[in-house]
Amino acid sequence: MDSYNVVFRKSSSHQLRKLPVDVIKRIAVRIDQLENNPFPHGSEQLKIHRKPPIYRIRVGDYRILYNVDTSTKTVTIFAVGHRREIYRA
Repeated sequence: MDSYNVVFRKSSSHQLRKLPVDVIKRIAVRIDQLENNPFPHGSEQLKIHRKPPIYRIRVGDYRILYNVDTSTKTVTIFAVGHRREIYRA
C-alpha cells in the first residue's frame, strides 16, 4: 500500500501546539498512522454535507478532523482540539 502525505493547515498546527505535551504525543502517534491508513478503525465520516468529506478520529477527549484526497495521496489535518470545542465553527 502506498503511503499518504500528511499536511497541516496553519490553523491546525497552532491548535496542536497549544495542547498539553502528553496529549500532543498521543495525537502525533495517531496522525503518523494516517500515513499508512487514512481510514483507520474508529475513524468516522462526519454527517455534514461537504466535498471532500470530513473524517474524525478520537484520541481520548480530543479530536482530529481531516480530509483525504485519494488521487494525490494527501491527508489534510485541518482541526485538532478538545471535543467540547472542535465542532464549533
